[in-house]
Amino acid sequence: MKLAHLALWTQDLEAAAAFWQSYFDAQIGDRYDSRNRPGFASRFVQIPGIEARIEIMEGPWVTPHPGETSGWAHVALSVGSKIQVDAIANRFRLDGLLVSEPRRTGDGYYEAVVRSPEGTLIEIVE
Repeated sequence: MKLAHLALWTQDLEAAAAFWQSYFDAQIGDRYDSRNRPGFASRFVQIPGIEARIEIMEGPWVTPHPGETSGWAHVALSVGSKIQVDAIANRFRLDGLLVSEPRRTGDGYYEAVVRSPEGTLIEIVE
């Protein structure tokens, strides 16, 4: 068994696609507009080196991210080294999207926590 993809709702599909492309060098798939569910659109995000994809989805019913609620809490991306964690954290810091400075966590990860413009938490780990 393997993880095929994760799905994230967004209020702005194209802005979300630009975010993943800009910060994670992701390839963005073609836009899909549903004929069966008016207003639903999605695109797949493929991050280099990660087999599973992220499906970003929008619809007029999507509300702003409420903060911590039940369900998935974050996505963690391994970047291979402490130096890379620090570099990525710095870029997010400059753009005002760094949530937690790089640190060694109690469970042994060296990580920084960042967020997408809509509030999705992303752990950047070595």
